[in-house]
This record gives sequence, C-alpha cells and structure tokens, in this order.
Amino acid sequence: MSDSLPPPPPGADPSLRGLILAISSAQQVGALLDLCLSELSAEQARGSHYFTPGDMARLMVEAAAPQDGHSVLDPVCGSGGLLVESHRYVHERVGLSPAMSLRGKEQHAPTAQVARMNLAVRGVEAHIFPPADSLAKPEADRYDVILANLPFNQQDWASESEKGEGIGQNRPIPFDPRWPEEPPPRGSGNAAWIMHIAHALAPAGRAAFLMADSVAKSPQPATRRLRERLLRADLVECVIALPPRVFGHTDATACLWVLNKDKRARPGWGAVDRRGQVLFINARRSFERVSKSSARRLGDAHTARILNTLAAWRGTEVERAPGMSYVDQPGWSRGCLIEEITQRRHELMPTTYATESPGPEHDTLRRIDQLKHELVKKLSRGHELESQLLDALEEI
Repeated sequence: MSDSLPPPPPGADPSLRGLILAISSAQQVGALLDLCLSELSAEQARGSHYFTPGDMARLMVEAAAPQDGHSVLDPVCGSGGLLVESHRYVHERVGLSPAMSLRGKEQHAPTAQVARMNLAVRGVEAHIFPPADSLAKPEADRYDVILANLPFNQQDWASESEKGEGIGQNRPIPFDPRWPEEPPPRGSGNAAWIMHIAHALAPAGRAAFLMADSVAKSPQPATRRLRERLLRADLVECVIALPPRVFGHTDATACLWVLNKDKRARPGWGAVDRRGQVLFINARRSFERVSKSSARRLGDAHTARILNTLAAWRGTEVERAPGMSYVDQPGWSRGCLIEEITQRRHELMPTTYATESPGPEHDTLRRIDQLKHELVKKLSRGHELESQLLDALEEI
C-alpha cells in the first residue's frame, strides 16, 4: 500500500511530509488517514482550507446521486473527500469498481497532494489537476455531477489577468460564457461559483454545493437577479438549511443547494415530475453534539431524514424508505411552485417556507433559539476580551 502513495511535494512543510510518511508506514491506513485528516482540517480551518466532514460528504453525494459511468467534478476538492465518497456510494450499488470519471481541482499545492494521497490510499482512481484557481476560466468539459464545499464570500475573486495592474475592484469583468446576462460582483465570489457550476453541468447534470445563507435571502439586486435567473432556468431542485457549526470551523450558517438540469420523471431517477417546483428543507435544529466537545455534527439519523425527504420528493425507491411518498411537514419541509417563490422576490431561504404552525410552543422555541444565539455571541466576545486583557497584563 505504501508504494502507491505519492511522494511529498518539493518544498512541502515538515508537518505535511511527516503526515505522508507516517501514513505510508501504517497498517490500518484508512482509519489513521481519517483521523489525520480530521485533525489537519481543524488546524487549517484558521486559513479556510478545511475539509468536508464525513456526514456532510455523504449528504452532498447522495443528494446529487452519481451513477456508474458518470463524470464527477469537485472544483475545490480539498482532501478529495467528496470524490472518495462518490466512489464509495456508486461502488455499494454496483458491487464492482465503478466506471466513473472522478476529477478534482485545488488551488493550494500541499492540499492537492493530500487529496492525491487520500485517493491513492483507498485505491480510488481520480485525476487531480495541477494547482490552479477554478474560477480563472470556464470548465473545458461538462459534468454529470458537480460537488463542492465552496469558500464563502471570497473577495476579489477575479483572476489576475482580469484585474489589470494597479486597477482595483471597479474594473469591469470581461465577457465570459458563464455569465452571459450579467457578470457577478467582484467583491464576493458566491455568485461566480454558482454560475461557474451551472455552466459546467451536462444536459441532465446535477450539483450539490454548500453556500452562505446570504445568497438565498439577500435583497441585494445582483444576488436577487442571480436567484431569478436560476429559477427562470428551472435549475434549483432543493435548498436545505443546515444547522450552525456543523462544519467545525465557523459559526456561520449555510445551506446545501441542489441544482438539477432535468427534473422530469424518468426511469432510473424518480417517478415524480418536479419541473417548476423547489423543495425546501429546514434542518436548522438537526444536529447532535460531539462527545466531550462543543462541536456539532449532522449525524447519521439527521442525514438519513434529509435524504429520505428528498427521495420521497423525487419519487425514488430507496431501501431505508420503501414506498415513502412525499408530504409537506410543517417546520421541516415544503414544496413550492416557482410562481410563489417569484412573488417572494425569488427568496430561496428554507426557513421562509418550511415554517412551523403558529402557536405558543412555536413562539417559545423561536425565543429560545434567539437567546441561544445571543448567548453564543456574548461568550465569543467574552473570550476575545479575555485574550486582550491577558495581553495587556503581560505588557505591564
């Protein structure tokens, strides 16, 4: 197994070289690698180079449902976890080595090397491109499935060739086939990433990606027009509001978006035609606490509930929910016609649609959530002040 591991890249920092060499000599490589990647992700979170937790990867892959023979792309692949999970998902269903094209792109060379190592250790064939910025140019190919744990609110994302010397964010973004109607704002890469992914989808392609809440609900004209274009093209299949802090690296709240270029009923996919409709799932409270830690995770039960709801919506037969038919559940899920969403200024925030029935219990829970959020903010501020105070005392 160690012979299949790629060597540490030239100039790699000592911790990365040590990680690769330690894993090369281990017996239970997979389990050790998972532990090492988890610890490395926690360490790198300060620089926003974190990796996707296992339960989140499972949710994203099963929501997009890659199949044997599909081409799969992760344009910000990190450790390659979503590609590994895609391989596992299909392998469990076909019982053989999947005939898939797995491709990953990563801007940071050391992280790209971790991805190659992760895939090699598990015997997964995939191509990790040389380090580069995925947003620099459109994808050359079209993909059946695109999966991405995207960087939120990436500032001044445009490539160096587009910026020009001595010219800041006011410089116009040149024409690009990814945004034929309107270029995305230069100050945040959120819209650019979504349009990049949509442009790279095959005619029946699907995508699952994580995105900051602001894109789903912001009243800013540019963001609202982006949502309008996605709905006009009938690309949005499902938006899932995720619990805060399930990534482990940030308190920011996010949604999982599922795009689908073909929402028709068809063999091998689903029995229900969902054209002109969007499913909203409000999973804000669907988390479990990690033992002996303040961290959170989705966990198997919550992940399964989300996937069961999505499968029922599509009319997909799955082993864990045979014969299950979709019904709106107050406070959890709701299917909406695009016409209704349009009347709400194209808002795509699940908490706007999948709301609980009014009543004393609902009001109490909402107030508890507000107080918990306020307390977390105050505790966080307290830690900051404590650190500043200790620094000041050191200088006395």
